[in-house]
Amino acid sequence: MAEQVVLGWPISSLHGWGVYGLNLALQWAGDPDIALATACESVGIDIDPQQARALAPFIVRSVELQNGLQKYANGQASVGTTLLSGLNERFLLSPCMHNVMVMGNPTVGVIFFENEVLPDAVERANTYFPCIVTGSFWNEAVLRACGVKSVRTVHQGFDPALFHPGPKSTPLPDRFLIFSGGKAEYRKAQDLVLAAFEIFSERHPEAVLVTAWYNHWPDGIRSLDWSGLLPSVPLHKTTNQIDVAGWAAANGIAADRVLDLGAVPNPKMPAILREMDVALFPNRAEGGTNLVAMEAMACGLPVILSRNTGHVDLISSDNCYPLDDQGPAARGFAGIDGVPGWGESRIDEIVARLEQVFTDRAEARRRGQRAAEFMARLTWQETARKMKEIVMELRKA
Repeated sequence: MAEQVVLGWPISSLHGWGVYGLNLALQWAGDPDIALATACESVGIDIDPQQARALAPFIVRSVELQNGLQKYANGQASVGTTLLSGLNERFLLSPCMHNVMVMGNPTVGVIFFENEVLPDAVERANTYFPCIVTGSFWNEAVLRACGVKSVRTVHQGFDPALFHPGPKSTPLPDRFLIFSGGKAEYRKAQDLVLAAFEIFSERHPEAVLVTAWYNHWPDGIRSLDWSGLLPSVPLHKTTNQIDVAGWAAANGIAADRVLDLGAVPNPKMPAILREMDVALFPNRAEGGTNLVAMEAMACGLPVILSRNTGHVDLISSDNCYPLDDQGPAARGFAGIDGVPGWGESRIDEIVARLEQVFTDRAEARRRGQRAAEFMARLTWQETARKMKEIVMELRKA
């Protein structure tokens, strides 16, 4: 009989957690050992008819589960089987359908965090969760240094059927396209991206900054003002999203040198990424490995990566352009017991890396190829395999 597993977060094609859940569901759809359902309502799912057919039993199980939770509205319920629950940085569960706090038997905590782990969170982790699954070796090292007893790292993955090297259609053949992706916030360091691009674009007028900075939690956008590097971030009045063109203009960057993509469903990203000349991620911290950076690397792009936190798991010899000079970030977790915390990339090193890619395209293509080869070990299939191992081990314990 298949092992019943409940997912404590929604599946979606629009944000990191949703993409994670969606791909676990797709990978386990044909697995006779796992019967997955989600306890949360899911929206924004962009899949093809074959995937929809494969997910049909998952959808049926999920609807039945969610309907059953209705009688526990605003309360607590136990699903009586393995629950994979996304945790916040205090190691607290998030409510599911009908605002129900769902508990499992056992409950496996899944977490990606970037900030200090408080003592009460450590106690909660060791008391209620027989296993904590993190998204990076950096997260694992921090938790072990804090005293969390049972921690495993399972990296997020990518879909190689979508994200792979391929030819360009070159709609903008005379431009040098620099991609920057991730929700707009201080941690993702879009202020560093724009500051570096201002310098680079003055030297290279053919450069275009292509942004995918949509933030589903727009209250965090204002945190980009914390660094004080640039004029205050303007927001669109109707959407409360970052006004990329307005922010660029405030920094003297011409309108034709920025292209904001808005919110892009995950399956539409590969065609965009394959058009780019380089991807830039000077992020100050990543609890996971940075899903967008992984997908860019899988497409064979030369990628510029800050050598800090979860990014370190993506960096090997000559598979990217690392930003090695990492100073302490003005805000954010400083580290614990020798485990480093957030990093601040230097703008001049970012510009120098962009110049490397621009001036030696053959080397850039070689590093992009090595990136794609490196990523072959980090597919969603591998993520699902490792999560299944943990589920089965705990059920036998």
